Amino acid sequence: MDSIRALVDWGVIGTLVVASVVALAVAAERWRYTGRVDVASYDSRVRLEADLTARLNWIATIASNAPYLGLLGTVLGIMLTFHGLGAGDALDARTIMGGLALALKATAAGIAVAIPCVVANNLLRRRVRERLVDFDEARGG
Repeated sequence: MDSIRALVDWGVIGTLVVASVVALAVAAERWRYTGRVDVASYDSRVRLEADLTARLNWIATIASNAPYLGLLGTVLGIMLTFHGLGAGDALDARTIMGGLALALKATAAGIAVAIPCVVANNLLRRRVRERLVDFDEARGG
């Protein structure tokens, strides 16, 4: 059962930490790119939109899946707790609460990753729409 505890602590939460770093890096790069792109240099609105939205799906995917990874950690943590109870391992409150705290930590981590990713995705998509409006206005549309 220690392997499940390590899986929750290092596997699930570690994956969420890596995902949040990836999302942050993509968001920062996209923010800089959308701010400095010269829309007048584009002949095609479709090409501009493709360039502006590149890699935004990474942020959206992380935002969508982080709560599920947290939920996976929660289920594993609760299974670990119930297994310990069923095996008769120290039926004290400290053992039970430790397992439940592990489970809830995974849930909190999933939510903590998802919320900023949703915000970043929405902000970046709004910025893309603004840049597309700039393109349309420059073309007299």
